[in-house]
Parts: sequence; C-alpha cells; structure tokens
Amino acid sequence: MSQDFLYKAILGSIVSEKSTRIGEKNNQYIYRVVPEATKEDVKAAVELLFKVKVKGVQMLNLKGKQKRNGRFPGKRNDVRKAYVCLEEGQEINFAEVK
Repeated sequence: MSQDFLYKAILGSIVSEKSTRIGEKNNQYIYRVVPEATKEDVKAAVELLFKVKVKGVQMLNLKGKQKRNGRFPGKRNDVRKAYVCLEEGQEINFAEVK
C-alpha cells in the first residue's frame, strides 16, 4: 500500500471505559479505520505512525442501527474497528504523539 493510504487508514482512536480496560489488560488499542483497510494495512499504519512493533490485529465490522427521525426512517453509519495488540514492552503514549 502507498504511504498516503496508510496515513488515512486510521480515522481515530476509540477512548471509552471498555477500551481503557482492554488496553490495560491485554496491551491492546482500539481504532476506527476506513472500511477498505485490511489487517496488514492497519499494522503498517500503526507501526509507521507510532513507531511501535505490532503483534497482531483483529478487525470488527459494526453495522449501524436502524433509527427514526420523526416519521422518516434512517440508519447510523457502519463502523470498522481494529483491535491492535502490541509486542511486550511496547506502548503508545497519546500525550507525545503529534
């Protein structure tokens, strides 16, 4: 993949109680990624952006809920998540990332 795509593959990190608990327990970080991104793309993007060694990546497709806006039916956007597991001793410090 091109380096431009790798910079755009990760949309943002997911910060919640669940993601914090998973991060502390399993040394994993959760990111929203573009729907076209593969495990290899996410691994390369995280290693490029944060200068860490990635052990493994698990992908999750979350379908958007059907909702109503008044009398009009609607749908929330689908989300693709990546659970990134880092090697032992590796850590991503979001305070230092530019």
